[in-house]
Amino acid sequence: MFRRREPVPFAFVAEADRFRSNITPPPRRRASVSQVAGRTLIGLTVVAGFAAGLLFGTPALESGPQNTRQVQHSEASNGR
Repeated sequence: MFRRREPVPFAFVAEADRFRSNITPPPRRRASVSQVAGRTLIGLTVVAGFAAGLLFGTPALESGPQNTRQVQHSEASNGR
């Protein structure tokens, strides 16, 4: 096989990092007050959920005192 010596027709793709556009994108629209309030409430709800899960889940993960064994007795074993 032989190599082609002429330039690649799409050489501009390889030089895309040097390309600068003279067209500026439109400015971003600012979020309205209700959108900011909604995002804030959603964020606070998520944070409160994590805090509540940590608060109520931590005691459930503790092993507790090991020396207090509760023995269950059934009425059938009393001989009645």
